[in-house]
Amino acid sequence: MSEEPKDLERESILLRILWMLVFVIVWQLAELVLAGVVLLQLGYRLFYAAPSASLLGFGDSLSQYLAQIGRFGTFNSEEKPWPFADWPTPQAPQGQAPHSVPPAAHPVRDEEPKL
Repeated sequence: MSEEPKDLERESILLRILWMLVFVIVWQLAELVLAGVVLLQLGYRLFYAAPSASLLGFGDSLSQYLAQIGRFGTFNSEEKPWPFADWPTPQAPQGQAPHSVPPAAHPVRDEEPKL
């Protein structure tokens, strides 16, 4: 009977190693996506003189996701990152205010049919 807990613990650590390997691959892919977001945000900032709001939000949540992977891989957390948990919610930006595009004005429609 004393062998059973050791077998379960060994199976648990082997499963954890498997998940860690999967998340190392996901980390590499997410790192490339984050590099793309950084370059896009830089280009957007140079063109519009302010960062993109959508890229700010996605970049923040992606960086939080990478932090979750790091915490799981270093045994600081037992919770597996997305898709096993919710995708991180972006926080409010602390830097420059994002570029905003005002909504286009809609022309007033004439209700009478035109002949």
